[in-house]
Amino acid sequence: MSGKLLIVSTPIGNLDDISPRVRAAIEEADFVACEDTRHSGRLLAHLGLKKRMLSMHDHNERRRLPQLVTALEQGLVVAILSDAGTPLVNDPGFLLVREAAQMGVRIEPIPGPSAILAALVVSALPPYPFTFAGFPPAKGAKRRRYFFRRFKDLGHTLIFFESPHRLISCLQNALSELGDRPVAVCRELTKLHEEILRGPLSEVLADLAKRPKLKGEFVVVIGKGDS
Repeated sequence: MSGKLLIVSTPIGNLDDISPRVRAAIEEADFVACEDTRHSGRLLAHLGLKKRMLSMHDHNERRRLPQLVTALEQGLVVAILSDAGTPLVNDPGFLLVREAAQMGVRIEPIPGPSAILAALVVSALPPYPFTFAGFPPAKGAKRRRYFFRRFKDLGHTLIFFESPHRLISCLQNALSELGDRPVAVCRELTKLHEEILRGPLSEVLADLAKRPKLKGEFVVVIGKGDS
């Protein structure tokens, strides 16, 4: 099988994190499969590149598979891009990678930024082992019952994403279910207003609750009970 699939990590905020290899990978691609063609279009414009882009997100990944598989069968190079960070990790792409592997297509990772790892290494919490859990359920009852209780006895570092409008209620659920564990709440990583709040859950929660409005993208890192 002469086609090739490139899994390309992109900046999570700071465009200076683009590596020469990322540029070369996108330049090589015949197709760019991305979450949002407008977002990735701006990245390509920053790189001075024009490519055929195809949207591939959570709601259409299965429908896109036949077209992308055909491209690989024809010997074309397909690059997967997330809006930010590393594809597949809480982002689309897994179905295509699995299909490509079964086909015997060459798959190359183009490493780069990851909000998960960036938050982990600045958290001042034990870096391994860790569990990444994506986004918690939107509703509080499900967060408590199916998310935090599930990870209560994990015994190591837990990482998850949360939206600004649910962050306070989510941390309240974490405090009630997990106890007053050490936490790092990371906001706007690599961006102009990057901020890392560290301390016991109760103290970080009190700090955030005083703010009139929360903005930005958040990654939460929670340590085990005796971290």
